Amino acid sequence: MSGYSAYHDRLPYGERVAVEPVLGDPLFPFEGEITVRALERPIVPEPPRRGEPDGARCGTCADPGKCLVWRDERWAVYAGFEPVGLPMMALLTPVEHVSLHSMGPDLVAGLGAMIQRLAVAIGRIDGVGRTHFSRWGDGAEHFHMWFLARPLGMMQLRGAMLAVWNDLLPRVPDAEFAANARTVAAALAEGGGRAVSR
Repeated sequence: MSGYSAYHDRLPYGERVAVEPVLGDPLFPFEGEITVRALERPIVPEPPRRGEPDGARCGTCADPGKCLVWRDERWAVYAGFEPVGLPMMALLTPVEHVSLHSMGPDLVAGLGAMIQRLAVAIGRIDGVGRTHFSRWGDGAEHFHMWFLARPLGMMQLRGAMLAVWNDLLPRVPDAEFAANARTVAAALAEGGGRAVSR
């Protein structure tokens, strides 16, 4: 195992780590008997992501109209890939196939403005308290950032576990989710670009 890094060398591979550090957190959505999976050894080199050489085809580039709700010449917003338990889960991507590491300076400079625009647009949905956003990037090379709407007053849903709650809560009806997506698209279009009807 030696050679990856000192960090890798000290991890307890094949063992289950303690769950207690998160069980006492008031935002952790589970209680009772929880078992953490055993820690697996790293895979190096890592398998290619979608859109990388030798990886599967980039889904965003293969079907850029699927679930599209808004776009301009640089950015696109998607919503409704699958049923969700939150009022909105949207995906922001550049139109161009780039990773975070290969984005040009102009695109990077526009990212902050797009984060704010999309967060404000999601905030227009009735009953939304805050918009959380995150970027993991392990599944696809094409840069993408997730936006999740935390329902107003649902203080238990604050923080990093919002994505888990999204999977646990009852699904938003399709018609309601489509109306929420239209609200977001129209709000974005007020600042430029075009809403795509769903």
